[in-house]
Amino acid sequence: MEQPAAPNAAGGAETRSSSAQKKEIYTHDADWTIYAMAWSQRDEPERGFRLALGSFVEEYANRVSIVQRRDAYEKCVGTGVGRDRTAAALQRAHNPGKAADSEAAFVTVGEFEHPYPATKIMWSPDRTSRRDLLATTGDYLRVWSVPDQREASDAESASSVEMVALLNNNKNSEYCAPLTSFDWNDTEPSLVGTSSIDTTCTIWDLSVPAVKTQLIAHDKEVYDIAFARGKDIFASVGADGSVRLFDLRTLEHSTIIYETSSLRPLLRLAWNKQDPNYLAAILADDPRTVILDVRVPSIPVAELGAHQACVNSIAWAPHSSCHLCTCSDDNQALIWDLTAMPKPIDDPILAYTADAEVNQLQWSTAHHEWVAIAYNTTMQMLHV
Repeated sequence: MEQPAAPNAAGGAETRSSSAQKKEIYTHDADWTIYAMAWSQRDEPERGFRLALGSFVEEYANRVSIVQRRDAYEKCVGTGVGRDRTAAALQRAHNPGKAADSEAAFVTVGEFEHPYPATKIMWSPDRTSRRDLLATTGDYLRVWSVPDQREASDAESASSVEMVALLNNNKNSEYCAPLTSFDWNDTEPSLVGTSSIDTTCTIWDLSVPAVKTQLIAHDKEVYDIAFARGKDIFASVGADGSVRLFDLRTLEHSTIIYETSSLRPLLRLAWNKQDPNYLAAILADDPRTVILDVRVPSIPVAELGAHQACVNSIAWAPHSSCHLCTCSDDNQALIWDLTAMPKPIDDPILAYTADAEVNQLQWSTAHHEWVAIAYNTTMQMLHV
């Protein structure tokens, strides 16, 4: 990422050479528009620098592709002719009509069909299980088992992904209320919360698997849900323009901590896991990101307004309580330092300009210095 006009020790503006920038940017081009995206939270060599990418195709048949940075993949399977043959076999398995590129920055290590575009993808926060689990939402909540490259003797079997659970809480009706988003609880990995257009949030217990609780969360569609640090508190946002807090121990009531003017819909929510007093939320078709303090409801503690078009995605730094990344239709991804709050935060500390509107970003929990963004059919991994 570029630092906007930051002074260096000599007093001049700090810039990075193009050669240095190339080393800090890795690019992957998919065969379809990328929408959902998630980093694996595992940092073992066989799972490092691995992301899941979901397609956005306006038809039933969509895809989820699992890619791994080539240098991390090579550490796992070794180097030389054997490695090249394995990578080529993976390429043939997942892209049969496409020639293998031995110089590509990423290797596709898994791919599977997904009904409708995945509205969100997350990897399990449980770092102790033998296999890495992946969850997706769309028409239903699905959980997938993803092997690593050391679990089989050939590329085709090593790259197989198996669905291990399909969770549906509407078995008595042919109508399926699409799920807009979900969150996986860091403290208790058996808990997953989903949000739906039918105004409900559902908390699932994956150890059963079954519904733990379901509640009417908003007056209109619910667009996002996020757990706080710990296993009991979560928040949601929706088309009614409110941010609502819930406690799994006392679900008889909820707390509205913020409502937009004119009740403009709120699309996305992110909870600061290092300092759970703070949340960030984005409004529909709005260039601002609002920062909320749960101790001071109703009024944002800060508004970030440097984007020139609507904000599409937000992510707190997993290792810092005062850094947030935002991306927008203005082609930019910005990183903000919120240390000065409640004083106004006018400018970001880092900025990156992509070649098109950035619709997704994720900050790696396993590799804190890397952020991934997606625009059109391109995913870029950026060193920050």
